[in-house]
Amino acid sequence: MEYTHLGHTGLSVSRLGLGTMNFGSHTTESDSHVMMDRALGLGLNFFDTADIYGRKAAPGGTEAVIGRWFARGGGRRDKVVLATKVYGRTAEGPNNKGLSARRLIQACDASLKRLRTDWIDVYQMHHVDRSTPWEEIWEAIGTLVAQGKVRYAGSCNFAGWHLVSAQAAAENRHHYGLVSEQCHYNLLARDAELDVIPAATELGLGVLPWSPLHGGLLSGVLGRGAAGSAVRSTSARVSGELARRRRALAGYEALCAERGVHPAVMALAWLLGRPAVTAPLVGPRTAEQLDLSVGALAVTLDGETLARLDALFPPVGSGGPAPGAWLDRSGYGEPPPACSGSSAAAPHEHARS
Repeated sequence: MEYTHLGHTGLSVSRLGLGTMNFGSHTTESDSHVMMDRALGLGLNFFDTADIYGRKAAPGGTEAVIGRWFARGGGRRDKVVLATKVYGRTAEGPNNKGLSARRLIQACDASLKRLRTDWIDVYQMHHVDRSTPWEEIWEAIGTLVAQGKVRYAGSCNFAGWHLVSAQAAAENRHHYGLVSEQCHYNLLARDAELDVIPAATELGLGVLPWSPLHGGLLSGVLGRGAAGSAVRSTSARVSGELARRRRALAGYEALCAERGVHPAVMALAWLLGRPAVTAPLVGPRTAEQLDLSVGALAVTLDGETLARLDALFPPVGSGGPAPGAWLDRSGYGEPPPACSGSSAAAPHEHARS
């Protein structure tokens, strides 16, 4: 397994993170426990969850599944860098959603109880709260850090401007601020290259892409369909995108077959090669899917393959960060640097074990 630091911190995290959204809903609790043990065995130490995951079973259902796994002992909690999220509604009432000081402190205590732990390594804001001032948010997070309940703060689904404003407010309070941003980023969703990733890179934040396979569309959906295998997602959003992007996906799966690389592995290897990316968050439903994902760590994509992927899934704008990417589309700007849609950041330094 490869490890790198999370953003500008000294915290070492695996280059693949285990997303747990399926645990307790699409994956049984016993299978979830097996998968978490398997993840540790493979060297994955970064586990990501949220207080709204698994809510069809019970509020905080996925956190409870993880908590019962921690309670089995064997040093499980100490081996895991645990991240959870707060923002979404977990109960009725006007104060059971958002990032108010009351909500942050109450939700953190509830998550700790469900997770059966004394601390959360990375407490992430699941969405920006436009109605709560940053001064209030950082006051509450500072309290949680001082109490030893939270080690670091992270964000999720923020725009580049949100990252900058959050860090400016934290700096004014002499607070450490954010250490990571979890964003939607994959070959089919490259908007983050415009402002989120450049902002995160400039601020020294780790980048944690969620849905790296875009709901299964980058895992060989056409091939599975032709073979009569079940397609993971039948949601209207995913089905509609499959119809719109079918030609590109067909070219993608042909390229993967030509290179002898599984489509899921190709998609993850592409993300792992992005200079700003710390750790894509894989969301396996089975241990077999987890094993397949780890195989991406051994794959390095050559220049020709990367160019063909860019042709199939072009970067947004003209291939550089905003606002220059939009200006360059007018024909009056300077051509962007040859960064293939990525921020011009130095690669992470990795440690192997």
